Amino acid sequence: MFTKIRKRDGRVVDFTREKITGAIFKAARQVGGEDYETAENLTERVISYLYKHIKDEIPDVETVQDAVEKVLIETGHAKTAKAYILYRSKRTRIREAKSELMDVVKDILIETSRDNANVGNSPSAKMLQIASAASKHYYLNNIIPEEMSKAHISCDIHIHDLDYYGKTLNCLQIDLTKLLTEGFNTGYGFIRPPKRIGSAAAQAAIILQSNQNDMFGGQSFPHFDKSMGEIIRNQCSETTDDEIFQAMEGLIYNLNTMHSRAGAQVPFSSINLGTDTTPEGRKVSKAILTAFEKGLGKGESPIFPNLVFRLKEGINMDPVDPNYDLFQFAMKVASRRMNPTFSFMDASFNRRFGDEVSYMGCRSRVIANRHGAEKSARRGNIAPVTINLPKLALRTRDIDAFFIELNNILDLCSRQLMHRFNVIAALKVKDLPFLMGQKLYMGSENLKEQDEIREAIKNGTLAIGFIGLAEALTVLTGCHHGEDEESWKLGYQIIEGIKKAADNYSEQYNLNFVAYATPAEGTSGRFIEKDRKEFGIVKGVTDKAYYTNSFHIPVNYEISAFEKIEKEASFHKLCAAGHISYVELPSSPKDNIQAIEKILKHMAKCDIGYAGINFPIDECRSCGLSGIIDSSCMSCESEDIRRIRRITGYLSTIDRFNDAKQAELADRVKHSFTER
Repeated sequence: MFTKIRKRDGRVVDFTREKITGAIFKAARQVGGEDYETAENLTERVISYLYKHIKDEIPDVETVQDAVEKVLIETGHAKTAKAYILYRSKRTRIREAKSELMDVVKDILIETSRDNANVGNSPSAKMLQIASAASKHYYLNNIIPEEMSKAHISCDIHIHDLDYYGKTLNCLQIDLTKLLTEGFNTGYGFIRPPKRIGSAAAQAAIILQSNQNDMFGGQSFPHFDKSMGEIIRNQCSETTDDEIFQAMEGLIYNLNTMHSRAGAQVPFSSINLGTDTTPEGRKVSKAILTAFEKGLGKGESPIFPNLVFRLKEGINMDPVDPNYDLFQFAMKVASRRMNPTFSFMDASFNRRFGDEVSYMGCRSRVIANRHGAEKSARRGNIAPVTINLPKLALRTRDIDAFFIELNNILDLCSRQLMHRFNVIAALKVKDLPFLMGQKLYMGSENLKEQDEIREAIKNGTLAIGFIGLAEALTVLTGCHHGEDEESWKLGYQIIEGIKKAADNYSEQYNLNFVAYATPAEGTSGRFIEKDRKEFGIVKGVTDKAYYTNSFHIPVNYEISAFEKIEKEASFHKLCAAGHISYVELPSSPKDNIQAIEKILKHMAKCDIGYAGINFPIDECRSCGLSGIIDSSCMSCESEDIRRIRRITGYLSTIDRFNDAKQAELADRVKHSFTER
């Protein structure tokens, strides 16, 4: 008779027949069985089988489980056998995930993951990422339906911010005016409305940080110049221009030093400005642009907030417009700092909303609403999911089959987002004390502490994103959409199909589903690494370290700035949840502001919604020299160089880029100013 059994980790422990009986009985109950005695009899058969085949050896766990399956099948208990096999498979997956989790933790203890370029390598960052890894493991193996979990693991889709799956939602455009005029409470006492502009700016930073701790995504002020201008007019007496500047400089300092989320990150902050024509609003815009132009303490370029300068005809686009001077100043600052980026209020898909459309630096846009006012303020994205377009193409290698598979994966994405929505909707106001407790989210006004947040978050958006349109087209046609007009038409048809599907899901579920041009940071490398293992090296597809972001023309493709704009512009209107286009310049265009204006006006003409101008920013930490610096500073010969580039909308230093984005950065070609 067996007295010992060998576990998977090699330990030898007491053999307990009751464990076999319990496992058989649990499997039987799943298919309607309730006879414990039968389970005991089957256990006897299992032990007899083991004794006959391994005699006096110590059996291992896998051998015992194989014997259970064999006995169940041979004795006519097929349904119980199937239930047992499925349970065993699930337990195997959980064990493998636990093993993978331990490997991830080991790597994090050496150096934090660089999937997020806003995370450093501090002890707090390590603790945050270890907790994040454990949380992802829990949701994938215990909460998310297996079909969806497998699709994520196999890289058919990417469920973003898995660690926060059931904890909170993504991002918010914050109504700053409301909080600064009514006051707010961060949990340790009431903060009364400010009487000075310096206090107002300090409170604005606190608001961004406090709400970042309740959410996993970005925080933004949709009408910063208007909000601050109103505070100056109504609450702050005798405010001088210097006081406004000092307040805006202090805000920028705070947003680059106030770490949130367990001390690991400063808030992903964005500020929309540029269209308020009142004297106070104009002063605010000028002050914050001046502070950005001046830089931080040693003249360094600020990483946050991401400034979004809003362009609108009759307001700032032409010399006769009241804020044209601010537009000129914004371009001057952007030519040195890569900030601000620019949003286009007169784009065909923005114009009907007037002054209400605002963007986040990552590209997110929230405006249409089935359940309330169509505006950005007090609303945000609930959660995104991203489709791996190249994998669909590699799997099908046929256009008709591709669209069939795309429809299937879109259906999976809609159900995954609905599952996540329902999990989050069951949270209570008390679970998100600042976001919901202080009534920041539209629809939370009448909710009490113990109420679920469903009535509020139905005003948010559920985003279906995509990555690698260029590579998918290369598989299907042999060319990407920058190389061939027919490929471009097919690319447009694909993204239009995603948009139409999102519109249909909005009707089906009565929620705000939208298509999204995913800002793929970690996803870009994760997808292609998995696909290369499955499909091998495919030229123009898996032969590099990253997939091309969303609908963008590949970064290594030689094309003029104007042609790139024309190729990408039409996709903006299809991706209502967020979109962005860039042009890459070889160096700072500070001596050619006219060229920037020409590019931006061409963007407006082509119906682009949101865009940025990219170029290298290298800064010597020793002497403050800024420009293009090779290995050492030309002035002081220091090798301590801060290298800033744009990644997925925001700025970051390249030492925080992950390997995939490092490779993409190395491949980026510069776009000429040649017009077609």
